[in-house]
Amino acid sequence: MNEKREAVIGVVTASDRASAGIYEDESGPAIAAYLQKALTSPFRIVRRIIPDGFESVRDTLIDLSDNIGCDLIVTTGGTGPAPRDLTPEATLAAAPRELPGFGELMRKVSLTQTPTAILSRQVAAHRGKCLVINLPGKPAAIELCLDAVMPAVPYCLDLIGAAYIETDPARVAAFRPKAK
Repeated sequence: MNEKREAVIGVVTASDRASAGIYEDESGPAIAAYLQKALTSPFRIVRRIIPDGFESVRDTLIDLSDNIGCDLIVTTGGTGPAPRDLTPEATLAAAPRELPGFGELMRKVSLTQTPTAILSRQVAAHRGKCLVINLPGKPAAIELCLDAVMPAVPYCLDLIGAAYIETDPARVAAFRPKAK
């Protein structure tokens, strides 16, 4: 059974320009704001703004999972087809147990808003007791995708032995099967 304790949630922005200070990161704060509205159980956020690329993303995910003890890591950026957009590959290197339904659902709901969602390569996977979810980079797309997948996140965390989280049912209703 998972632990009833404060959850540790990593929020990672993968962006060469944001990590260099060329522009202000809006995506990471959008994720944090969403979590503040959606979750009712205690949690703390650990933020990272890192350059795009395989090693930086992989190493950050491993550090947040193994050393910081994150239960959930939500990334933004690096999921398109550009040469340095390697967040999905780095995620699967750090968290090899892919959960393909997350990416499939995010692309499905995103396609209702924009035809370029077909270019997105988000994945979700877990590393031990840590679930990692890749999100797109635009704040509106982040909210759309989190609204779609968040109902399954608490039960997924239960199944992998991470911290127990609750959602505000007025914002997003978590689904947990009834005990037999």
